[in-house]
Amino acid sequence: MPQLNTTVWPTVIMSMLLALFLLMQLKTLNTRYHPPASPKLTNTKPHSNPWEHKWTKIYSLHSLPPQF
Repeated sequence: MPQLNTTVWPTVIMSMLLALFLLMQLKTLNTRYHPPASPKLTNTKPHSNPWEHKWTKIYSLHSLPPQF
């Protein structure tokens, strides 16, 4: 039974890896990426909320009288 000649395998593997690397480089070279999104400026008018005109007092727990 003849022996399998493996002396050229490293050369074949290295040339295959080089070919795959070059193909991927060419593939990504032709890829067109979208430009980064810029923020859209919108004209917004200020809203008038009824609670903006009222004065409200916030009671903290320490300022309340003790309840028994």
